[in-house]
Amino acid sequence: MTDTPRTLADLKDALKRAAAPERAAREAAEARNAVLTKPPGALGRLEEIAIWYAAWRGNARPRIEDPQVLVFAGNHGIAAQGVSAFPAEVTVQMVANFAAGGAAINQLSDLAGANMSVHPIELDRPTEDFTKGPAMSEEDVMAAIATGWNAVDDAADLLVVGEMGIGNTTSGAAIALALFGGAAEDWTGAGTGVDADGVALKSRVAAEGLAANPGAADDPLEALRCLGGRELAGMAGAIARARVEGIPVILDGFICTAAAATLDRAVPGALDHAIAGHASAEQAHRKLLHELGKAPLLDLGLRLGEGSGGALAIQILKGAVACHSGMASFAEAGVADG
Repeated sequence: MTDTPRTLADLKDALKRAAAPERAAREAAEARNAVLTKPPGALGRLEEIAIWYAAWRGNARPRIEDPQVLVFAGNHGIAAQGVSAFPAEVTVQMVANFAAGGAAINQLSDLAGANMSVHPIELDRPTEDFTKGPAMSEEDVMAAIATGWNAVDDAADLLVVGEMGIGNTTSGAAIALALFGGAAEDWTGAGTGVDADGVALKSRVAAEGLAANPGAADDPLEALRCLGGRELAGMAGAIARARVEGIPVILDGFICTAAAATLDRAVPGALDHAIAGHASAEQAHRKLLHELGKAPLLDLGLRLGEGSGGALAIQILKGAVACHSGMASFAEAGVADG
């Protein structure tokens, strides 16, 4: 197991040292794809993502047998400003629902054959209100990152991370604003279903957060610390650990993508092992995916979070890999290849 980073500098160094996908496996997978019993390109993007997966697993003919789904939960100080349609205690209640198997992510994880677990992070201690200063100290953010880092199973061959945290779309918007600029309104949406006044409030809070933490615009990992939440830091830690271990990742919605974007902007290539599971109904998600150069696999109007869109997309990646690894070649099938 790779050592858990103790500081944000350690995390950045670990990402810089992480290995690239295996070139020989990619080339062998491309060669195999070229002789399978189908017209060239007939499986469209499934071919591309199967080859991508093969390269990261170092196997030209891989299987997906041990997917993992991790859900992180945290509470936000900014929730007290009324940025969500739901009260903060819903975070605790939903964690209990996850543990009881009653949430959408439980059903979708079971369907995908994924090992799913939920990781509440200090729910009794919300982050600080980031309109008044940093949401977390470095000690706090590193503890949350460590929770995510250590939750990843070395034996997993695919990872999806999700979240639960009342107020976290505002946190995601503030991070996106710090990383990519523009106006706060560009990155703020309805979240849990707030009205136009609620969206305006969220935009104001996001803008005030960046104004109170100007260093977040210059350092992506500082953006995570100052504007994020413990569940966002947990997701970032898990995604980073997967990068170091060569485990492919399917990104979920806006909040997950915002957390992941801090890694990408801190170290170019830090998200090369990740694909976008879906484009959510949260209005800024497509813009964020565009900034990261990630094309979504699904577009179903989902806006639940929890990792639900990413877990559903496991089925797409499984289909791509099953076709790539299980189909016969023209020679094996005795079919003329033209």
